[in-house]
Amino acid sequence: MTQIEQLLKYQEEDSKLLKIERDAANSEEWKNYSQSKSFLTKAPEKLEAMDAKARELESELQKINKKYEDIAETLKDYDSLDDLVEEGADISFYKKNATQMLDRLKAIRSEINALSKTIKEADEEYKALKKKTISVQKQYTEYATAYQEYKKSKLNEMEAVKEELEKLSANIYPEVLKRYEIKRSERIFPIICAVAGERCSKCGMELSIAGKEKIAHGEVTECENCHRFLYKE
Repeated sequence: MTQIEQLLKYQEEDSKLLKIERDAANSEEWKNYSQSKSFLTKAPEKLEAMDAKARELESELQKINKKYEDIAETLKDYDSLDDLVEEGADISFYKKNATQMLDRLKAIRSEINALSKTIKEADEEYKALKKKTISVQKQYTEYATAYQEYKKSKLNEMEAVKEELEKLSANIYPEVLKRYEIKRSERIFPIICAVAGERCSKCGMELSIAGKEKIAHGEVTECENCHRFLYKE
């Protein structure tokens, strides 16, 4: 039996294993398990980042509140404005300063309100994420158990196919099998296919002169475009 024939037999058996793997990858058990695991892996970092942001916002709010209090304290000096007027002070100067400080107070109050709203929203987002994390943690245990059970149900089936592949591999040149496994890891399947005329039946690339000669002698050759093994029926 030629290497091409051995490879075709190997690929036929390997396609059974690939189907099992694809079924597992598309199963609800795997999706639930992988999604919950991914969420829980990223959640602590997100929670920490949100907590750090909250502390930063609180610190900023304290600084702005301090500015507000300082200006408000300064304005108390203007409570005795009538006495200053009676003493002959320039009222326009004090009124101008008082107006500027009041405008500044209004602007700072707007900053405080906007920042307070941002802090509230951040706090609600943090609580929502924490609540979801706790919920997913409970689900994760269930999903992990369900996925392990699913794997067990497929394990015997996979082992039987792998044993057959092991037997078939004994008749394939090691370097050829190694190239086959590399292609499989790159998600190329089918890995070996017939030529149509003098072109690859999968991508349509015409064989080179060297490739045509190899095909004619029943040797293993590769498509220069999609890199599949090619043979002539």
